[in-house]
Amino acid sequence: MDLLVLPLLVAALLVFFSVLAGLFSARAGFSFLLVFLLAGILAGEDGPGGVVFDDVNLSFWVGNVALAVILLDGGLRTDFATFRTGLRPAMLLATVGVVMSAGLTGLGAWWLLGLDWRLALLLGSIVGSTDAAAVFALLKSSGVRLNERIAATLEIESGMNDPMAVYLTIAFIGVVLAHAGGGAEGASAWGEAIKTLLQQFGLGGVAGLAAGAALAALLKTTFPRFAEQQAGGAVGGGGILALLCMSLGLAVFAGTSWVGGSGFLAVYVMGVTARARARDAVAPALSALDGYAWLSQAGMFLLLGLLLTPRELLPGLPAALGVAAFLMLIARPLTVWLCLLPFRFAPREVVYIAWVGLRGAVPIVLAVFPLMAGVPGARTLFNAAFVVVLTSLVLQGSTIAWAARRLRVNLPDEDDTPAQRLVFGDFALDGATAVADVCAFYDLAEPPHADWPLQRWIGHALQRPPVVGDHVALGAAQLSVRAMDGARVLVVGLRLPVGDDSGP
Repeated sequence: MDLLVLPLLVAALLVFFSVLAGLFSARAGFSFLLVFLLAGILAGEDGPGGVVFDDVNLSFWVGNVALAVILLDGGLRTDFATFRTGLRPAMLLATVGVVMSAGLTGLGAWWLLGLDWRLALLLGSIVGSTDAAAVFALLKSSGVRLNERIAATLEIESGMNDPMAVYLTIAFIGVVLAHAGGGAEGASAWGEAIKTLLQQFGLGGVAGLAAGAALAALLKTTFPRFAEQQAGGAVGGGGILALLCMSLGLAVFAGTSWVGGSGFLAVYVMGVTARARARDAVAPALSALDGYAWLSQAGMFLLLGLLLTPRELLPGLPAALGVAAFLMLIARPLTVWLCLLPFRFAPREVVYIAWVGLRGAVPIVLAVFPLMAGVPGARTLFNAAFVVVLTSLVLQGSTIAWAARRLRVNLPDEDDTPAQRLVFGDFALDGATAVADVCAFYDLAEPPHADWPLQRWIGHALQRPPVVGDHVALGAAQLSVRAMDGARVLVVGLRLPVGDDSGP
C-alpha cells in the first residue's frame, strides 16, 4: 500500500504547493511554468527533496502527451478569423524562421560552447522554435490585450513551428551519428531528410483537417444538446464534451505520429478546424479543457525539472547563458525582422514579436531526443537547452505585459474611457464615411482617393489587412481603427492636431 500512497502523496503535495506558489509569483510577474520547473528542480536529487529521477523515456512520453493536450486546447481557442492577419507571417516564421533561428543560434553555440558544428546546429534546432505551452499560457495570464495581428502571429507560429523543429532535430541527430560512426553525410541522407519534412507537414496537415471536420460534424449532429443554451442560460455537458475532444485529439496525435506525420501539427489543426466549423458546440468544453491543459503543463514541467541535475549545469553555465542571450538578442530579432519584412508590420510590432519568442517545454523535450539516441555530448546539449528555457521564462516571460505597454502594442480595455481616447482619439467616425467629407468638415487637406470610404482608404494606406489599433495619418490628423466586424472597419477614431478645436 505504501508503494501507492507515498508517491501519490508526494506528487499531490508538489503540485499543490507549486500552484500555491504560482499564485503569489504571478503577482510579481513570474509565470506558473517557471514555478513548476523550479519546484521540480528543488524536489530533485540536488534539491531539498532529494528525489533521484533519470527516466528519460517517461519524461519523453509525458512531455509529448502534455504538448498534444496543450496544442489541442490552443487550437480550439484560436479563432479562424484571425488567420486573415496572422497566417502568412506565422507560417513564414514557423518554417523559414525556425531554420534561420536554428542556424544563427548554432553559430552562437559553436562560438560560445566550442562545439563541433554539427552538435552546434543540433542545439540550434532544439531551441529554434517558440513553445506553444509558454506562449498560450503567458499571453493569457499576463492580462495584456494585444492587437489581432500580433496575437494571431504569435499564437499560430507557436502552434505550427514544432514540426520544423522536430524535423531539424532528427535530421541533425542523424548527421551527428553518421559522422560519429564514420558514415557518409551525402546527398542521399539530406534527400531523406527533405522527404521526412514533407511527410511531417503533409500528413500532419491532412490528418488535422480531416479529424477537425469529423469532430465538428460529430458535435453538431450527434451531440446537439451540448451546443444549445439551456432554459436557465447555462450550457451543460462541458466536462464530458472536453473528455471527448481530448481523447480524440490524443488518438489523432498518436495515429499521425505512428504513420510518420507531425502529431503536433495534426492536433493543433484539428482544434482550429473544429472551432471554425462548430464554434458554439465547442464552447462548453473550453473551461474543462483549460483544466486539462494546466494539469498537463504542471506535470510536464515538474517532471522535466526533476530530470535536471543542477550541479552539472555549473561548469558550462556562463557559456549557456551566452547562447541564451545570443538567441534572444540577435538570432530571434534578426529572424523576425527578415521574415516580417514583406508584411509591413510596424517596427514596434516586430520588436514585440521578437521579444515574445518564448522557449518552454518543447526545447527540453527535443533535448531528450539526443539522450535517447545516444548522441555523444547529448547531456551538454540538454543542459544548455535547459538554461535557454529558464532564461527565456525568467526574462521574457515576466516582461510580456511591461514590453507591451512600453512598445504601445496593447489595446485599452473597452470600459477605460481615458485610455480609449488616448489611443483612438477624441472622435469616432463611421467607417463608411467618405474621406472627402471628413476632410471638408475638419478642414484637412484631401489626399488621393478622397472619394473612397474611410474603411477602404485606411486599408489602402496601410498596405496590409487592418486590425483594431492600427493608425494612419490623414494630413495633420491621425486616423485609427477603433472597431471591426470581421475584415470590415466599422468605427474609425480621429485625433486632430494639438490646438485644433474643429469638430462637432
